[in-house]
Amino acid sequence: MDNPGYTSLTRLSGLMREMSVVANNIANISTTGYRAEGIIFAEHVAATGRGEPSLSMGTATGRMISDQQGALQQTGGEFDFAIEGEGFFLIDTPRGEALSRAGAFIRNEVGELVTAEGHRLLDQGRAPVFVPPNARSVALASDGTISADNQPLTVIGLYMPNDPLELSRQSGTAFTAESGYVAAENARVMQGFLEQSNVDAVTQIARMIEVQRAYELGQSFMESEDRRIRDFLRTAGGQ
Repeated sequence: MDNPGYTSLTRLSGLMREMSVVANNIANISTTGYRAEGIIFAEHVAATGRGEPSLSMGTATGRMISDQQGALQQTGGEFDFAIEGEGFFLIDTPRGEALSRAGAFIRNEVGELVTAEGHRLLDQGRAPVFVPPNARSVALASDGTISADNQPLTVIGLYMPNDPLELSRQSGTAFTAESGYVAAENARVMQGFLEQSNVDAVTQIARMIEVQRAYELGQSFMESEDRRIRDFLRTAGGQ
């Protein structure tokens, strides 16, 4: 395959990845705490030899997580928490600690606050947040201090990745960062609210149309190149 063919093929591959990401964003428009994801395209140029043209290929392996604040919806739920500003909740998953903006927690049979999947919410000391099952009232202060029957229990941990560019999706609304996490300094947590998905439906649908058109254009180019090569081979073979 010649350079135009390689270039078109790698671009089509990248567009397929972006289409998958955009479709996943659209599918999670209503997912609490979901953060939109985007693809980062880059160009890789390689030398092919002295006096020969270089080989250029597009790659789409980089991904970016949107840090835009999602809308806050009031629910009145005792264990519905939302973060206003930067920061994430720290949860304990089977694959290790992870960050999440999804704050719909429930109290399990032993009094620990967990996600719908059963992942435990962690406090500032990275210990599970415990609320006595017999507590009559639970209150959450804006700094993350959680109290039961007017008695402080612990402070919910709010964290940020050491390097925001390392943030990658573990699954659903859970994220990880290789270099670890630090305490978030400018976060405010609210009780009785949930942060909605930050996906902009109009923007994502428009991008899906653009990607589809770009993919169709790339396919047309590949088909034209294929016909050109076949015509050349037939002409050369007839001489």
